[in-house]
Amino acid sequence: MAGQLFEYSNLEFGLTDNLFASTFYVLTGFHGLHVLVGVLTIVAVLWRSRTPGHYTEEHKFGIEAAELYWHFVDVVWIILFILLYLL
Repeated sequence: MAGQLFEYSNLEFGLTDNLFASTFYVLTGFHGLHVLVGVLTIVAVLWRSRTPGHYTEEHKFGIEAAELYWHFVDVVWIILFILLYLL
């Protein structure tokens, strides 16, 4: 996130300069937001797993939710890659 903020502050174009600039900021901004949320879910799972027995074979929703979230992000970015770079 720090690298993304550094990049934004040093770019030669702004959010409203043209279509490319707007698309760049929206896509990279959403990417950064999704990575931040994903890292927070992993940290939450790690934090809760400190308690012995918190996650069991029957009670593992936190782990599964974090896993499904990252698979959702994977699928979205594969679709965006195809739309933006291959078509």
